Amino acid sequence: MTLQDFYAELPAIDQLLDLVNPANYVRVPDDWYVMITDVRGSTEAIAAGQYKEVNLLGASSIIAVLNVLPGVEIPFIFGGDGASLVVPPVHLAAARQALLGVRTLARTAYGLDLRVGVVPVAVIQQQHSLKVTKFRQSPRYCQASFIGGGMTFATELIKREAIYRLDDVGDRPPANLTGLECRWQEVPSPHGHTLSLIVASLHSSTQTSDQVYHEVLQTIEAIFGGPETYHPVSEAALQLSFSPHQLRPEVRLRSPAANRLARWQYQGRVWLENALGKMFMDCGLTVGGVRWGGYKRAVREATDFQKMDDVLRMVIAGNSAQTQQLVQYLEQRSQSGQLAYGLHVSDRAVLTCLIFNRQDHHFHLIDAAGGGYALAAQDLKVQLHAKAQNWRTYANLASHRQRSAQAPGPG
Repeated sequence: MTLQDFYAELPAIDQLLDLVNPANYVRVPDDWYVMITDVRGSTEAIAAGQYKEVNLLGASSIIAVLNVLPGVEIPFIFGGDGASLVVPPVHLAAARQALLGVRTLARTAYGLDLRVGVVPVAVIQQQHSLKVTKFRQSPRYCQASFIGGGMTFATELIKREAIYRLDDVGDRPPANLTGLECRWQEVPSPHGHTLSLIVASLHSSTQTSDQVYHEVLQTIEAIFGGPETYHPVSEAALQLSFSPHQLRPEVRLRSPAANRLARWQYQGRVWLENALGKMFMDCGLTVGGVRWGGYKRAVREATDFQKMDDVLRMVIAGNSAQTQQLVQYLEQRSQSGQLAYGLHVSDRAVLTCLIFNRQDHHFHLIDAAGGGYALAAQDLKVQLHAKAQNWRTYANLASHRQRSAQAPGPG
């Protein structure tokens, strides 16, 4: 195995519980680079109704890099309002230009600011571990997952230290977003609720964290059933959109500098492709090497609804009683100091699609509608801050009591 190809040659794991077993992860080579994007002010953008735009920019970060590295397999993960990727040194310059191109598109298409940062893995490994594995989501799609705290540390460095940010203000050539699509209607939950869930173990021990995540996954299965039951997408709910309003975020991003006529032409092309796709799927045809009768099933299978990104990230479907039961369990574990969590509840999901070919190379990034992971992350941040405040108060009180115990009493 060469260092450049180490991820491509990693064996994939197949069982969900293996995803939280540290023994299945390998250390990322020191000479690779972590690249992270996130939308500044994403909470405000979501409050203004731009949650699809925020999701599209996270997905754009991934496909822009993959498009400039054809045939190269690199680990990446979608975080709702951004993305994390890890690239070997030989491809760093190309990936850097691609992400700066997405930053330009974010500004010109949506008026949003996409933060872009790069951190050498060697810098991360000095403080935290950065390990990766592949989880086989479907026969044709493997999702990267990370543990060790390295991704979280890299994100903090990029936000805190200007040296790791690509903050140049000059315009760059727009990124190549070929294959980026957002053409499905928002997907109604099969059971009423769609949850974007983030769970963070509060244990510093890797083995203890493994036990926490293992218990969380077992509890989710006990409440909601297995992954097939709580999968947030059903084939019957997948319907292509013909609404100009729903298609507008893709149209604006894929043709941001075009004139109005060119945008109408792009939107007309999307509408025509959707009409043909609907007809092919409804009739179960095989066209262009694609078995359209099974395409919805393939989309469902290649959806990234469960993964590790130093924390457990899941988009799951359930009913209101199951949601309440899950929250009760998480609250109990949170109060006992085992974990912290963030949760956003919607009644539908948003799919953003990365299509390299429709036969066997496409995958689909999912989030709960209305804010999803971005709002769950805000929820998690508030909880972690409160726990840190409580810990400082407790530590100060304990220190005061210790000094009082050591002080001489009255003579």
